[in-house]
Amino acid sequence: MAMIKDLNLPKSSSVDLKKNYEDALRDKRFLNLVKKLQLSNEEAMKITSKLQDTIIECQNCESCNGLYVCKNILKGHVRIPEKRNGKVIFSYVPCKYQINMKRIIKEKEQKANINLYARMKDIDGVDDKKRISVIKWIDRYFEKYDFLKSTKGLYLHGSFGSGKTFLISALFHELEVEKHASICIVYYPEILRELKDDWEVYESKIKYYQNVDLLCLDDIGAERVTEWGRDEVLGTILQYRMEHKLPTFFTSNMSVSDLEAHLSSSGTQKDHVKARRIIERIRQLSEEKELISENRRK
Repeated sequence: MAMIKDLNLPKSSSVDLKKNYEDALRDKRFLNLVKKLQLSNEEAMKITSKLQDTIIECQNCESCNGLYVCKNILKGHVRIPEKRNGKVIFSYVPCKYQINMKRIIKEKEQKANINLYARMKDIDGVDDKKRISVIKWIDRYFEKYDFLKSTKGLYLHGSFGSGKTFLISALFHELEVEKHASICIVYYPEILRELKDDWEVYESKIKYYQNVDLLCLDDIGAERVTEWGRDEVLGTILQYRMEHKLPTFFTSNMSVSDLEAHLSSSGTQKDHVKARRIIERIRQLSEEKELISENRRK
């Protein structure tokens, strides 16, 4: 919780302070906040504008749909007053989206540490009937891989923590070392965040994702669907890779059919058509396999 020291208020007449305070009291939220903090009229009068800012930020949070549309001064946080030892202290408190973002980043870092140096010799669970089909597919793909020939990638979906990303990471790193393929394994929701936060890198990053020898879009379906993300980012990448027959891999907690429903979540006919177009590209680029297994992250 980040602490903010109260600054001295600018000089103004007591008449103006009183009028601003009386105007603010007409707002039921402001009145309730003053009562909750157990402030005297004199105390509340001095920090009227700060209390009003808190109410605005709380209202912003109530109607907010995610960090990307956050209207508060400190993105992903709300400024909250608290009375301590007779003084009102304002603190920045993370919202639910910011807390969730930190959790996702932590999980991603943990996954990255595990998957960064994964090799096929590290693949375990070969006696697990639920994994053996996928492991055999990966072995065959490695043996037959030739970057000059067109091959389909893999759409691997299944239970949380079943090792989907690890298996593809092991295959990719083996192909990078043994067959000199250029590889990219990227957490798909992060692609959208990075591109939205920095438009200057949009063109160069899209071209990179389009042209790398082996691309894996990790955790597709975990993103919040927007027309821009679906059509301009995902559609653009997949269309290019499909036209140039470049192997593309996906991991997801959703089957391809479930992903289609996710991508057309608005329910309009237009979105159904565009979602189906994306799914057709995915099916042209990859084979679908399911991996239901124990949570290996434990």
